[in-house]
Amino acid sequence: MPKFLVIQTAFIGDVVLATALIEKLHAHYPDAQIDFLVRKGNEALLAGHPWLHEVLVWDKKQNKQRNLLRLLRRIRHEKYDKLINVQRFAATGILTAFSGAKETIGFDKNPLSRFFTHRIPHLIGSKHEVERNQTLIAAFTDDKPAKPRLYPTKTAEEKVARYKTGPYITVSPASVWFTKQYPKEKWASFIAKLPPDLTVYLLGAPSDKQLCTDIINAASEPKGANIDLNKAETPTIINLSGELTFLQSAALQTGAAMNYVNDSAPMHFASAVNAPVTAVYCSTIPGFGFGPLSDKSFIVETPEPLECRPCGLHGYKACPLGHFNCAYKIQDRQLLQTYLPHII
Repeated sequence: MPKFLVIQTAFIGDVVLATALIEKLHAHYPDAQIDFLVRKGNEALLAGHPWLHEVLVWDKKQNKQRNLLRLLRRIRHEKYDKLINVQRFAATGILTAFSGAKETIGFDKNPLSRFFTHRIPHLIGSKHEVERNQTLIAAFTDDKPAKPRLYPTKTAEEKVARYKTGPYITVSPASVWFTKQYPKEKWASFIAKLPPDLTVYLLGAPSDKQLCTDIINAASEPKGANIDLNKAETPTIINLSGELTFLQSAALQTGAAMNYVNDSAPMHFASAVNAPVTAVYCSTIPGFGFGPLSDKSFIVETPEPLECRPCGLHGYKACPLGHFNCAYKIQDRQLLQTYLPHII
């Protein structure tokens, strides 16, 4: 029975996309032991995963180096047949190079890749991230990538069942990066134009609760020039930020008529449960390789070409030019059309 270890210690969305490797490995080696290494906090994404033997966790916030050495000893003890490192940083390069695995595979941009058995070119812009990751295992599977997959547990499904009693959409308005986050007043303007018989669930982390509250207040008491003041009623808006786990949020997305997201982790949640999704791109572009993968998916971005866009791969804490036109040039109807196609 072959033993595999996949390493992805980056952010939440990166881990979700790397689950495509689990799907592919299991399809080709159904009896294999597949382990997965993540940073502390992301292990909840993989709770109850049917194809994983064990999830290893690296605590990077406390005793980072000591915990890294502990992990290395544990990895060496396992004697993996193949170690697949999706990360491109030195720490995981150390785990890979000194793992004792029969084969070690990683991207050439990892500073320790010269010590890997196989170094795979990493090219931004030419492929989707799942395609880039697939090149790591193509030699012993095939060159066709699987889709990422999350498996909401029965407990997660039961938690959100009470929210699925009528037509609803979800909106995940936050992002780590300011220039990847659609402005709250723009979210409010869009939500205020939705049908009154619809329920809108706002999703996010505990730290997003105030943002969601601001959106609810702005949408419920429209004052801005972009709000339809002739519209008598607004939809029911419920703030669930900080109330749901990763898998519970994904479970709620599966029943939504549409899920509205930024270029951020909730987009990948939707892809991983094949839920309908509308991804709003501000400073970044789908061409970087992190677009939605759901069967029903839409891209919303400024209809006007901007010389300053994209301004970076990950976004910034503020618009470098101060105007944030990549967000403010987007129109409400662009978002509305993906839920209400008859809108012109």
